[in-house]
Amino acid sequence: MPVTTAPSRPPSFPDDVEALIAATGATTVVVVSDGAGTFVRAQDPAVRVVLADATSAGDGDGDGATPDAGAAAPRPRDAFSLLNAAFATPLVVEVPAGARPGPVLVVQWCGTEGAATFPLTVWKVGAGAEVDLVEASVSADVAALTVPVSTVEVGQGAVVSYLHVQHLGGRVWQVAQQGSRVQRDATFTSTAVALGGDYARVRTTSTLEGAGGTTRLLAVYFGSESRMVDFRTVQEHRAPRTTSELLFKGAVANRSRAVYSGLIRVEKGASGTNAFQTNRNLVLHEGARADSVPNLEIEDNDVRCSHASAVGPIAEDQRFYLASRGVPPEVGDRLITLGFLDEVLQRMRRPRVADHLRLELVAALESAERWQRAGASGGAVGA
Repeated sequence: MPVTTAPSRPPSFPDDVEALIAATGATTVVVVSDGAGTFVRAQDPAVRVVLADATSAGDGDGDGATPDAGAAAPRPRDAFSLLNAAFATPLVVEVPAGARPGPVLVVQWCGTEGAATFPLTVWKVGAGAEVDLVEASVSADVAALTVPVSTVEVGQGAVVSYLHVQHLGGRVWQVAQQGSRVQRDATFTSTAVALGGDYARVRTTSTLEGAGGTTRLLAVYFGSESRMVDFRTVQEHRAPRTTSELLFKGAVANRSRAVYSGLIRVEKGASGTNAFQTNRNLVLHEGARADSVPNLEIEDNDVRCSHASAVGPIAEDQRFYLASRGVPPEVGDRLITLGFLDEVLQRMRRPRVADHLRLELVAALESAERWQRAGASGGAVGA
């Protein structure tokens, strides 16, 4: 599987990707094609976009001419992050202190059959700034591996919303890392949406480094056919009086699988921590499976921490209620599932993006129903 070389021109996107770009209302749009070619479609004057030198990303010794990607880029943890560190050219997006630019969108596109891509995006938001950041991982119908790393530096008192939409093709494998460092009195909200990929893994770590910081981690995901969604999260409290909240909700259909493992870690010196972790899953078909493993690791006193998880089918009383009012079973299950997942979508800051994702979820549910019927009738079942 070769590492791709930089394309000479930006890719042409399918209609659904263009619709997502339009829904974000982004005033800065950067396209990274196959992890190698970078194209700026639009740029807000208040936002700085720089391709950092790969060496500076690795050691943090920038010369001042470009932003220091190394300060935010995570140190390699495993073989995949080592590969990213070896092959990535960091894209650094800077929002200066006190700025209020429009939404900033980075589109990570994978369009080459048999490719391996290693995108690295470093978001740096200055003190007191307020901004919506959006990252989209999308692809053509190709067999590929993508190993993206994204980090967000949230300056003191900044308010940052980060949305990651993953809608890769059904033959793409993704092994992703997302990290954030939240400083004093800053607020960071991260929302992950996972709708595609054959195997899609995301490790999310949010570190609260300054007193009074707040992190909210949200996710909505849907698995179908024989695909797998794998979420791993760490809520890391290093400073006093910090707050983190996690709400992940997903549904699995057909023979798909979802795995969630999460850790709340409260380090010594992080007294006054409030940390909450909730993961809930709907299992729509007998062959589907969801696993949920929440964990706590507490090294200080005077903290409030809790975790909760649930895995189960649609409640029969909900089905009966809709059926008694003439709603066909398949339609009823679809409505219940959409309502279950909508708790996360309602909390998104961009209503047009939420509406777009609701349509994508409807299409995914309908596709899963067709796949299930084909399998039950002995028809061809495949990706």
